Amino acid sequence: METYAKALSFAIPGFVILVVIESVVARIQHKKINRAFDTISSLSSGVSNTLKSLSGLAVVIVSYEWMVDNLAIAKPGSSIIVYTLAFLGLDFAGYWSHRFNHTVNLFWNRHIIHHSSEEYNLSCALRQSISAVFGIYFFLYIPMALMGVPASVVAVVAPIHFFAQFWYHTRLIGSMGWLEYVIVTPSHHRIHHAINDVYIDKNYSEIFIVWDKLFGTFQKELEEVPPVYGTKKPVRTWNPILINFLHVWQLAKDAWRTNNWFDRLRIWVMPTGWRPKDVQVKFPLDITNDVYHRTKYATYSPKSLVLWSWFQLLFTLTIMYLMLVYISEVGSIALLGWSGFLMLTIFAYSALMDGHKWAIGAEAMKASLGVILLLFASESIVSRGTLISMLLYLLISMFVTIYFVFTRKAVSQQAINTY
Repeated sequence: METYAKALSFAIPGFVILVVIESVVARIQHKKINRAFDTISSLSSGVSNTLKSLSGLAVVIVSYEWMVDNLAIAKPGSSIIVYTLAFLGLDFAGYWSHRFNHTVNLFWNRHIIHHSSEEYNLSCALRQSISAVFGIYFFLYIPMALMGVPASVVAVVAPIHFFAQFWYHTRLIGSMGWLEYVIVTPSHHRIHHAINDVYIDKNYSEIFIVWDKLFGTFQKELEEVPPVYGTKKPVRTWNPILINFLHVWQLAKDAWRTNNWFDRLRIWVMPTGWRPKDVQVKFPLDITNDVYHRTKYATYSPKSLVLWSWFQLLFTLTIMYLMLVYISEVGSIALLGWSGFLMLTIFAYSALMDGHKWAIGAEAMKASLGVILLLFASESIVSRGTLISMLLYLLISMFVTIYFVFTRKAVSQQAINTY
């Protein structure tokens, strides 16, 4: 865990810098690729995914280390071959796990967060899942285990393979010539994020585009069909924690509402988007058919609320970064507690961005947990000055949230009266 935390402590500043650079270049080119709340939501999702990883909230059914110890029938020679096999093996597994996430109803819940943004930029690459708790795709790593690729090598290559998928989430790079035939490029991945009928469920590859061409899921970007981004059923929220569970909640409601017992069982493993016929009639969903006439999700966003939301994100990023840097000095219980505190922080300010009055309740829960953590924190980690600053922050955050909730309510009421 410490090695992973150290890697993230270097990667996260790099991601943020690249997001800023992309934004600046887009402004110079007079291209609108970012919206404040959307970007804040994307970055917050990245934070929540990191917190889940640090908390160890993942269940591995069969570990790769066990598989390579018990299934290996070969032992690669040189280190170059070992690392190459590891990278190719991870990419092969990534293609199929990605494809399964798109095509099976229940598994889509593991991936919906990544496609939830209606924009396409570097920040949306950070929309990563916190709902994928169980490691169900262990069988995809059997080929690597059979070839005897050591678990220690996979542990080194896996973060590199994952981080290498960040750069192509951009609209600012066009065709890349001969590279389009070898690797996944921005053009390829724009197609993957698009909801146009001709593009949907295409280009699952993560690094090498060859897998899509080999397994029949490749689609080229068409000049006459500009990609439209998001999900067919818009999520309609900035809250990354809610987005992670929207789909499985819908499946649960459909399973409960249908009168057909067989449908209650099979809905979980049917193709993504499948619903029982009786439920479709009684409870229709807002599914996008005309992608070019869909209004993007937007909420009340005065400059003061936008600035406050940026501040909350910066605060959250700072605390998380300190957790990464000092992870060896923070006990597992404290790590879990502070992760929960930051999750509540994200939930609270994203709920406020959505305009939900229960943002106040989330703030109250956050403040309560924060006080408890501060009271039991070691003096070597939390100094007296830090303690006072944190308590002051919690107080101000509560009052600001109450202010914006009731200001929004007053503005809405005024609009109704005017009408």
